[in-house]
Amino acid sequence: MKIDRKQVLEALKYITVPGEGQNMVESGAVKNVQIFGDEVEIDVTIGNPSLQARKKTEVEILKVIHKEVYEKAKIKVNIKVDAPAPKPKVNEIKGKPIPGIQNIIAVASGKGGVGKSTVTANIAVTLAKMGFKVGLLDADIYGPSMPIMFDVAQEKPLAVNVDGKSKMKPVESYGVKLLSIGFFTQPNQAVIWRGPMASKALNQMIFDAHWEELDFMLIDLPPGTGDIHLSIMQAMPVTGAVVVSTPQEVALADARKGVAMFQQDSINVPVLGIVENMAYFTPAELPDNKYYIFGKEGAKHLSEDLNVPFLGEIPLVQSIREAGDVGRPAALQTATPIEAAFEDLTKKVVQEVVNRNKNIPPTEAIKITTMAGCAAVKKK
Repeated sequence: MKIDRKQVLEALKYITVPGEGQNMVESGAVKNVQIFGDEVEIDVTIGNPSLQARKKTEVEILKVIHKEVYEKAKIKVNIKVDAPAPKPKVNEIKGKPIPGIQNIIAVASGKGGVGKSTVTANIAVTLAKMGFKVGLLDADIYGPSMPIMFDVAQEKPLAVNVDGKSKMKPVESYGVKLLSIGFFTQPNQAVIWRGPMASKALNQMIFDAHWEELDFMLIDLPPGTGDIHLSIMQAMPVTGAVVVSTPQEVALADARKGVAMFQQDSINVPVLGIVENMAYFTPAELPDNKYYIFGKEGAKHLSEDLNVPFLGEIPLVQSIREAGDVGRPAALQTATPIEAAFEDLTKKVVQEVVNRNKNIPPTEAIKITTMAGCAAVKKK
């Protein structure tokens, strides 16, 4: 008996492809059907690589052709597996949020001297003024400056008993809960620690502290892209990062690397935006004049190049430096252009956090198991 090819295709339509809701012909699984008298040869491609799936497919084809076409047909089924390529493994694991802390914002810079700590301190006090519960972790192990900026350099965190465990109680100033390695060292004492020791100290300040409920925890990271940064992002699921730079080309080159670090596949922390600090200088006697000492709108152009938000610019003002030195952040100066500048910046940071939480799944804490997490990254 000569078998009709159309009859074979119609019979194969009785077989449904698992998980697709289509029959074998509609889905394209049947690649070829050849007829030689009462012999039928069928080429089929399936997505399931298991032996059981291949055997089941073959049995179903034999059964349906014998039933619907010709019970004595000689059938040969060639099955090819076309499973989707496995996704490349990225050194990430799902991180559990720290109880009570809603959003964790890392503030970073590619290089030192761009005013990262000053910007962090002023964002923190502005958030507190806006009514949020705020914590600040000074993660700059080798150059802690937050105790001075908050006028608590002589303070020491107290020990409190929480559920039978002794924990550090952060020092509070201007409505901000603060922990820093500076509380545990003498002013003239240098911290000469290798990476593992510094990481251990940070973990203690994160997990052995009684932070209580916080809407925002800000982390003042050290300059660069190194061990401390990886330790922080391994320890906690960071909501997003803010990168601080001046308009100067030298600073922008390092800020670009800072953004690339957070965007690396093995880290994958959303960049909330870039802040341009020391954007311009306006003399008090010439309030309408702007002098672009370090260049003009460099960080703004960088944000456009990298397709990340531009959060705002902070002018180069003497009172900002003076306020930091005396331990009262400049954002606390009411009814001043400086207060307005930091309020505008902070509102944009909050808005970006809201957008990020609405549109992106929760950040994962990372687990670096190979040197891939330490590799150089090239970002366009």
